[in-house]
Amino acid sequence: MQRLIENIRVAFQSLYASKLRAFLTMLGIIIGVGAVITVMAVGAGAQQSILSNIQSMGTNLLTVSPGRGNTQFRGGGGDFGGPGALFAAGGGGGQSQQSARGDLYLADYQAIKDNATTISGVAAVISRAATVAYMGASSQISITASTEDIFGIRNYKLDQGNFFNSGDVTEGSNVAVIGSQVVSDYFGKSDVIGETIKINGQNFTVAGTLQAIGTIEQDNAVFIPITTGQNKFYGTKTVNSLVVQSQSKDTVNQTIDEVTSILKQQHQIAAGKPNDFDIRSQTQMLQTISTITNTLSIALAGIAAISLLVGGIGIMNIMFVSVTERTREIGIRKAIGAKNRDVLTQFLTESIVLSVIGGILGILFAVLLSFILRKFAGFNMAITASPIILAVCFSTVIGLIFGIFPAMRAARLNPIEALRYE
Repeated sequence: MQRLIENIRVAFQSLYASKLRAFLTMLGIIIGVGAVITVMAVGAGAQQSILSNIQSMGTNLLTVSPGRGNTQFRGGGGDFGGPGALFAAGGGGGQSQQSARGDLYLADYQAIKDNATTISGVAAVISRAATVAYMGASSQISITASTEDIFGIRNYKLDQGNFFNSGDVTEGSNVAVIGSQVVSDYFGKSDVIGETIKINGQNFTVAGTLQAIGTIEQDNAVFIPITTGQNKFYGTKTVNSLVVQSQSKDTVNQTIDEVTSILKQQHQIAAGKPNDFDIRSQTQMLQTISTITNTLSIALAGIAAISLLVGGIGIMNIMFVSVTERTREIGIRKAIGAKNRDVLTQFLTESIVLSVIGGILGILFAVLLSFILRKFAGFNMAITASPIILAVCFSTVIGLIFGIFPAMRAARLNPIEALRYE
């Protein structure tokens, strides 16, 4: 233990003697560790943000989408399709099945609403971008055309005014419920109930405003009756999706079976024929998004870790230079009794100390970079212990691996030749 402490002390003395060179050597490690931690923090923050948004809507929600004609593998928890395929919940079997192309209509929404017994709500949705204008302000905003049920299903809270109702949907009224960011961007005042905005050139009366929750989906959105969107904007009888709310997370599978049965009957799908719709649950979406974000984070961290290898090469290079410069010192140490392993340990310790200090500075660099990205770029950052431990351990291993070759060269020097070295 005493010998280890002495080696570390000597390592610090050697590095202090050439501070600038030591810092430039550590720079690769600092940037590498900082990049790895920052990239993984961005990935973890994005994952937390997405998952929290989905979870805030409840794990008892199902999304029914039109069939896309994908080959799917039907498993116990869902169907895994080819490129572009959606998770289609329901069915258990373990067989390949071709899903048919199809469409969804308001009649499907009404059938589920009238006949399903395990649901607490269902809404039909069409989401597309449109030009929203008020006075001199104008920009493209996501317009959600839906039935009146969407507000209760998504747990949206009113700030002022009222939601549009079933009468507005039936009549195709030009009324809108807008998010808090839309209020801020367009009006510059809080009391906007009764104001008129233009959506694709048509006048809409603001019926209500939503409480801010910090998500683009709600804060920067405009909601209008679905019939208004179909008849006045889109010229279609179809809908993009149906959002079904099961009574609880424990009845999700029952709701899937029930909705599947209702839509099969509604679309007149014979037994044994593929469905022309897909159903996916929030749980499946959570699992899918977690897998995707984890994979992306690891891939990006792997790319960032390349700079650690560059830093390791820098350490090896500077240690070779150090061995050359201190050849006479090594000869003197060996002449007074130092063994090969003592010299090996000394130079190996210097290499590891160099990489560990670089790793610690890299952590501080990552914290600073994360703060800047959160403060000025609005990124949601989540620095966890795992990437810090991983990065520091990796940098230490880099120091060990790339330091061992110069240390072995130093240990093998002939003391007589070393003493003669000028």
